Amino acid sequence: MPTDHLSVTFAALADPTRRAILARLSQGEASVTELARPFDLSLPGISKHLKVLQRAGLITQSRHAQWRPCRLEGTRLKEAADWVGEYRRFWDESFERLDDLLQDLIKEENKKNGDQGRNDDGQD
Repeated sequence: MPTDHLSVTFAALADPTRRAILARLSQGEASVTELARPFDLSLPGISKHLKVLQRAGLITQSRHAQWRPCRLEGTRLKEAADWVGEYRRFWDESFERLDDLLQDLIKEENKKNGDQGRNDDGQD
C-alpha cells in the first residue's frame, strides 16, 4: 500500500512538541540533548518524537563520531504548505465576497438613514 505522505506529515505536525522541535531546527542542526533541553521530557521521550519526525521525512539525523545532529528537511513541509495554499484562493474569494456584501449593506444603511455626506456626529 502506498504511503500517504501528506497524512503522515500532518500527523507529525499535530503535536506541539514536534512543532517546537521543527522550529528549533529551522535555526540550524542540533543534537538530541540540545533539542530535549527546553522540554520536560527524557531523552527517550524526545527520541520518540524525533522518530515520528524522521518517518514523516521532516528531519534527518546523521552521525559525526559521537554526535548525532538532527537537521530539518523542507520537502515534506513544502508539500504540506502547497496543499494548504491551494485553499488560499477559496478563503481570499470568500473574504472578497464578504467585503462586497458588507459594503452593499453599508450603502443601503446610509441610503435608508439619509446619512450620505454626513459626519459621524450628524453634521455636514
